[in-house]
Amino acid sequence: MAERFTQRSVVFARAFSLAGVEGVQPPGTYEVETLDEQIDGLSFVAYRRISTTIALHGPTAATSSRQVTAIDPADLAQAIERDTQPADAAAK
Repeated sequence: MAERFTQRSVVFARAFSLAGVEGVQPPGTYEVETLDEQIDGLSFVAYRRISTTIALHGPTAATSSRQVTAIDPADLAQAIERDTQPADAAAK
């Protein structure tokens, strides 16, 4: 099966959290990678999501380490949506 790999940057203006990821993450730019595989046997090209990962920043700004962890794309979409809300609405 053919695979498709996509990478994008996501910018958070405020601290955020994701289900399955320990702790609150600081604001900043995060790299999100998605791997899809082509579904064979169809009369059109279609893909099925295999994984979505995010590269989290190290524990302090002075470290260059990063942790890559699997996430649910729906949780990421919700975190992005919360980040775009006005600060008083996001706190609710």
